[in-house]
Amino acid sequence: MRQSLREYELGTFAFDRAQVMAEVNAGKRADPDARYTLSPPEGGLVVRVHAKVLDGYDAPTSDSEAVFQTALSRDNLWITAKEQEALVAGEVPSALQRRIARFHLVDNTRGEPPMWKTDEIKSMRLVLEDGKLVGAVHLETADGSRGYQAELRGHIKHVGSAITEFELVALGQFFGEGTYTRNAPEGKFPFAVAFKLADGTDVADAVAPQGARGWLDGYIK
Repeated sequence: MRQSLREYELGTFAFDRAQVMAEVNAGKRADPDARYTLSPPEGGLVVRVHAKVLDGYDAPTSDSEAVFQTALSRDNLWITAKEQEALVAGEVPSALQRRIARFHLVDNTRGEPPMWKTDEIKSMRLVLEDGKLVGAVHLETADGSRGYQAELRGHIKHVGSAITEFELVALGQFFGEGTYTRNAPEGKFPFAVAFKLADGTDVADAVAPQGARGWLDGYIK
């Protein structure tokens, strides 16, 4: 690296892209770990997920703290083909409800969040009627150190067997923080999570859900 920097400063640095790519390809594993090379369920849906803390912070003391306090997170929700069929038929599968609650109603605006455990879903209800989604959720750890209670509202549209619109918002009060999501507002604070069907125009649409990395079976079930 030092030699390359010297060549760059002298104007003699030559970048051989073909050679570099050959070295990169030579270093690739012939058998990539399938746990981390994930693809969306065939015939299913990708839904963009954004979360935001709406209020409750003290005044920031630095520019970096201000960035965290105003952050809008990004993740993807995966919906299977069978679940899409159920939604078209007017039902919200329990597995999909559980996936939304466990892996996507998390405060990931300041870092890697702890996902909810199954027994931390105190209640989750999401029904679909005449294209409208209505529900509520209560999530809380056994020791009461972290929780979220929210109302859910949204809608779905479909053409034939294909869903063309999927929008859902969870809005409620969150409290607590995780090992890697420190500096949350004190006490309960307003927190929202928005879901919107991806159209594939954003490169991030191809990124696997955070909760699925290394554990796809546990995420999808």
